[in-house]
Amino acid sequence: MASKFQNLADFRLPPGFRGRGAITVQLWWIVQALLFRTSPQFLYGWRRWLLRRFGADIGEGVLLRPSIRVTYPWKVRIGDRSQIGDRTELYSLGEIEIGADVVISQDCYICTGGHDPSRVDFAIYQAPIVIEDQVWLATGCFVMPGVRVRRGSFAMVRSLLNRDTEEASVNAGQPARKVGDRATLSPLPISPEGQLLAS
Repeated sequence: MASKFQNLADFRLPPGFRGRGAITVQLWWIVQALLFRTSPQFLYGWRRWLLRRFGADIGEGVLLRPSIRVTYPWKVRIGDRSQIGDRTELYSLGEIEIGADVVISQDCYICTGGHDPSRVDFAIYQAPIVIEDQVWLATGCFVMPGVRVRRGSFAMVRSLLNRDTEEASVNAGQPARKVGDRATLSPLPISPEGQLLAS
């Protein structure tokens, strides 16, 4: 008989895994769909207020695009002036801590949980993610459970961060590796009107 690799009939969500009761979870998902995602882009204060009502710790001046998705707000902390770009997923099965002055660009995925592929019961797990101050995750980055993105790190487009970064490092690839130091980057030739000039 062939080996059985997973049997979803055996799957069980651990007690208290979501951090709130089923009614609160469903209420948040309804609020997110009807009030958060449909809000005009400029209503940043409204979206901060909604997340705070559901237990998120949101700093001053945080910019949250209406198209982001937050699984469990009560497991999310975001520092002052940070910006979360369009279609970013804060998959907060575990705690997500985002520092101050952080930029998480569009289409990033911050993933704090998954399933164990070695277990037939498809066991679910969570591990916190910490994104320290002044980090920049460029478009389409994926951060794996348990990773710490250290202060000032820059992850280039589509990077897969599956381990901790070094402070002020430049990272690229799948999986991401250090390719430089942010302090030694040369400024781009940008005009006063914001045009990138030919070098």
